[in-house]
Amino acid sequence: MSRLRNKVQLIGILGKDPEIMKLESGKTLSKFSIATNESYKNAKGELVKDTQWHHVLAWGKTAEVIEKYVTKGKEIAIEGKLTSRAYDDKEGVKRYITEVVCNEMLMLGAK
Repeated sequence: MSRLRNKVQLIGILGKDPEIMKLESGKTLSKFSIATNESYKNAKGELVKDTQWHHVLAWGKTAEVIEKYVTKGKEIAIEGKLTSRAYDDKEGVKRYITEVVCNEMLMLGAK
């Protein structure tokens, strides 16, 4: 491993329709969340389902495709990189968020 990379691949379901923004620069931004599910058996042998939500950002052509074709409940595969940032909420409390910046997207499931 001569080069380490910041790369993430996820397959999940959209929890709600993507939020689309047209910026003054002319670029398109799409914000959405996808849910991934994992199942395992706990110490008692019971099946446990764990759902994780991932915040995703897509820019440019990828965001435009998402705007046209991706809606709540759709299964998609994404590839991108993890980014973290901080912001102050309405009450002035510093919040931290980790997001996936999507550079590729593939629609899965039924049409």
